[in-house]
Amino acid sequence: MPMKILCVFGQYAYGCIDRGESYEYVNFVPALRGLGHEVALFDCFDRTAYRNFAELNRAFLKAVEHEQPQLIFCVLMGYELWSETLRLAKQASGACLLNWAADDSWKYEEFSRYRAPSFDIYATTYRSALQKASVDGLANFTLTQWAASASLNREPKPSIACRYPVSFIGSAYGNRRAWVADLRRRGIEVCCFGHGWDNGAVPADQVSAIINDSIISLNFSDSGLVLQGGRIRHSRQLKARVFEVPAAGGCLLTEATEGLEEYFSPGEEIEIFSDIKELADKINQLLANPAHRENIAKAGNQRVRSCHTYEIRLQPLLGKVHPVNDQAQQMDWRTFESLAERHRPGWLLRVLRILLTAPCILFWGRQRGPRAARRLLFELSWRFAGAHTYSAGGWPGRLFYRES
Repeated sequence: MPMKILCVFGQYAYGCIDRGESYEYVNFVPALRGLGHEVALFDCFDRTAYRNFAELNRAFLKAVEHEQPQLIFCVLMGYELWSETLRLAKQASGACLLNWAADDSWKYEEFSRYRAPSFDIYATTYRSALQKASVDGLANFTLTQWAASASLNREPKPSIACRYPVSFIGSAYGNRRAWVADLRRRGIEVCCFGHGWDNGAVPADQVSAIINDSIISLNFSDSGLVLQGGRIRHSRQLKARVFEVPAAGGCLLTEATEGLEEYFSPGEEIEIFSDIKELADKINQLLANPAHRENIAKAGNQRVRSCHTYEIRLQPLLGKVHPVNDQAQQMDWRTFESLAERHRPGWLLRVLRILLTAPCILFWGRQRGPRAARRLLFELSWRFAGAHTYSAGGWPGRLFYRES
């Protein structure tokens, strides 16, 4: 049955128009509308629209009050919406609250285990997070996975018609620069698009065209730093790009990661690599054998069309939604305003911000210093204050709105 859905994420990546439309906006909104639902957006990524998190939370509650949704579909990144705010939204609308969690390979401990109790449904793309949640007594976790919007679907091109021999689309963080630099030293040129590369970010509606115009599309699975066995390592993730490349008619060559074989047959629908030598060898093999490359692109494209579009992926998730709008109450603005007052930092917290920020500015500079100070406070907060970090009284949000 069609629902009124309030999506809570951003229109633009990280709230920055220069980085193009966000993944969530480009994929979730059309899929939900394609399934027949009425969709409204509350943009929680754009911090420039508000002076602080109290204003952002107030605006969210006004959107809930106005829209009266049956489902509030969130993709939260941190403490942008307070736990208390989500509870007030639930009471006032009777809506089902769902959060789609990103990066649970490394964010479960610091984020999801504290945020999940505020939601009716907590969707994770990591089986390991589901197992941890079970141990922690969080019964609202459900396993899902990234996919591709049906609007991205394109027929694969023959290699001879492609403009780019090898391309990569994604931000230049982690060890991605090192991978690309090593390939170039081996004589393999990679055309890179995204934040931090020379070509810069590309609009979301051009991503599928670049993939479709590439003989080979690369994907790197590295993500945030995690502590494993006493050593700091890059965690590997099954990225959304794994589904987007075949959907757009590309031939995917992706770094191996756990769970990949559940969705594709390596060697038939995609190709995988584990180290730089294997990566370079497989690029050269695919470039030298266009028939094999085209068979992989066609098989991968068919797999996504039949199994891995968001229109297919979201249906079982939405089947778990049980709104109770008939139990809705008036918005409790008195309680919210007391939360907003508690969120306001006093002079002691303002002094703490100065003490944290000053040495970080000396070390990292005026642009990166405040962000480093915020990160330091956040790391201390979730470890010692736990769920309080994500409340109206959480110190990171009270002291570092712009840097969050």
